[in-house]
Amino acid sequence: MPAVDGERLWGELETLASFSDAPAPAVTRIVFSETDLRARDYVKALCREASLVVREDAVGNTFARWVGRDPTLPPVATGSHCDAIPNAGRFDGTVGVLGGLEAVRALQRSGFQPSRSIDVVLFTSEEPTRFGIGCLGSRLMAGALDSSVDHTLTSDGRSLNEVRASAGFSGALSEVRVPAGAYAAFVELHIEQGPILEQRLLDIGVVTAIAAPASLRIVIEGEGGHAGTVLMPDRRDAFLAAAEIALAVEGAARSTGSIDTVATVGVCDLFPGAINSVPSRARLEVDLRDIDLARRDSMLVSIGRSSEEVAARRRVTVRLEPINADPPAQCAQQIIDAIGTACEARRLRYQPMISRAYHDSLFMSRIAPTGMIFIPCRGGVSHRPDEYASPDAIARGTAVLADTLAALSTAPRSGE
Repeated sequence: MPAVDGERLWGELETLASFSDAPAPAVTRIVFSETDLRARDYVKALCREASLVVREDAVGNTFARWVGRDPTLPPVATGSHCDAIPNAGRFDGTVGVLGGLEAVRALQRSGFQPSRSIDVVLFTSEEPTRFGIGCLGSRLMAGALDSSVDHTLTSDGRSLNEVRASAGFSGALSEVRVPAGAYAAFVELHIEQGPILEQRLLDIGVVTAIAAPASLRIVIEGEGGHAGTVLMPDRRDAFLAAAEIALAVEGAARSTGSIDTVATVGVCDLFPGAINSVPSRARLEVDLRDIDLARRDSMLVSIGRSSEEVAARRRVTVRLEPINADPPAQCAQQIIDAIGTACEARRLRYQPMISRAYHDSLFMSRIAPTGMIFIPCRGGVSHRPDEYASPDAIARGTAVLADTLAALSTAPRSGE
């Protein structure tokens, strides 16, 4: 079995974390910033040291290929992202990129020769921080976005086209799309971002399904006025209507009876936002997730009905604006089996589980059989400076990834 150099991998993760616009231990690395580009250069240099062939597409997705014995066969791939939201941690995404590279190096050191080529992929903008949409690079690869996204504006008024060009990425976004079947398999190594593995003293989570988000903007228009002179019977308070709708969002999630259904009101913006003024307008932004598409969409229907009822009773207008609604994904059984076999061969404790956070794997599943390997993270904490996965946990996950890539790059796809 290939041996992972856990000490080297840990050192590389620490070095990558040093490319940050926030003081340690926090990591802030916004896509296409100068800091992000320096981090990308570091990763590309490591890939070239491993004799991988590096290329980039028009949106900055980066592919580092270990060429297999038969380059005509569809390759297998692994990878994740390196961009980080403000005040984030060191391990979200980066374990999947540098762990993928170390998995390839471990296979190289063992003398293994893959039949299929193996790609390590660094996806662009998994986080929605700069462009307002998550998994930008993998969405484009899967054809889940059209080229009109090139005109999407950032908070500083610059378009995606302008920002990517200034970062050195040119070409038509339509060229980013990867046809279905171009990859034989895709496997992503990731921290769990939840507490289950740690609580159950497990080494590995074998992901069987990935929950998908629906995002919704709800705009409530009421009537403002002086907080002292508008009497209570006369009020059309936009915020109080919004508060009832927010509770209806929670109620819609709880009413399904499934632990896999979740809903969050993450944004509540009020106008004019003065302590002595009745709010005339409120804006909510809602995140709904489930691994069952029909169940998730039933929440959208329920929230719509509740919004209509609140609007009539409180004499306000309510407008629901869908932002996105992605279907959930089922992981490929052959990849689930390969991960399980790798765990058993290494005598690691593992269990099947779902991913309640979505990842680039959600969109890669549209073009290739896909699976995910989870490792424990302390307290289930993520997107915070105290996010932590131990060196041993990372090394174990990387070893399982190496074994899985070996199996997938050796066995031909059925019919070949």
